[in-house]
Amino acid sequence: MAKKSSSAGFKSSFKVPSDGDGHDGHSMHNEILVGLPKKECEAVFSNLEFVEMRLHDVLNEMGEPIKYCYFVNSGLASILNVMSDGKSVEVGLTGKEGFVGLPIVVGLNTSANRVVTQIAGTAFRCPQLERALNRYSQTLALQSTQVAACNRLHEVEERLARWLLMSQDRIGGDAVPLTQDFLAHMLGTRRASVTVAAGILQKAGLITYARGAVKIVNRENLEDATCECYEVITRQARNWRKESS
Repeated sequence: MAKKSSSAGFKSSFKVPSDGDGHDGHSMHNEILVGLPKKECEAVFSNLEFVEMRLHDVLNEMGEPIKYCYFVNSGLASILNVMSDGKSVEVGLTGKEGFVGLPIVVGLNTSANRVVTQIAGTAFRCPQLERALNRYSQTLALQSTQVAACNRLHEVEERLARWLLMSQDRIGGDAVPLTQDFLAHMLGTRRASVTVAAGILQKAGLITYARGAVKIVNRENLEDATCECYEVITRQARNWRKESS
C-alpha cells in the first residue's frame, strides 16, 4: 500500500493550490485536480492526503474493498487483469492525467482489477469520493478490460463462446445474427480461425450456424465451454448492482 508522506498536517493546513502549486512543498501535477473549478477545490482538496507510491505497491486489489482512491501526481500505475491461475496482463495505465479507484465514484466498493505502481511516484489519496456518474460506464470499462485480456490469453473457441453468451444476454432469444467476417473482427482473429472454432462448438452440439445466424442450442454446456472471462464479467456486474441497490 502507498506510504503516507512524512509531511504532517496536510488536511489541517490545507489551502487551495493555483497554477500547479501544492501545499507544504508538494507540487500538484494531477491534471484532474489542477483542472477543477475554484468553487469545487476546497471541498475536494480538504480530504486529500499526500502519499508516496513505491514500486509494486498494490493500490487496489481485484475483488477486494477499495480503501483509498488515488489522484496520481507522479509515477505510473498499471491496471492488471488477473486470471484464476495467477497469470496477469496489463490492460491500462494511469499517470498524472488520471485517477485510481474509479468504482468508488459510482457508489461501488470493490475493484475489478489489480492496480499496482509500475513506476514509483506520488499521489494525493482520499478515503472516499462520491459523484453522480452513470454506473453503466464502469460496467462497460469492466467488459473492455476483461475482453482485452481474453483476446490475448484464451483460445478462439472459448472467446467465441463468451461472445455468444454476452450477445444473447443483451439481445434475448436463442439466435444471434452475424457473419463470420463480423465475428472475426470482434474476436481479433482470422475468419478461418472463426470457422474452425464455430465448427468445434457445432460438433459438440452447442450451436448451429446457418444463413448468417448462430443459434444457441445448449446454453448450459456453452457456459462450460467458455473461458472464465464470461463469469468474471457477469459476476462483477451482478455484485455491483447489489452494492448500489
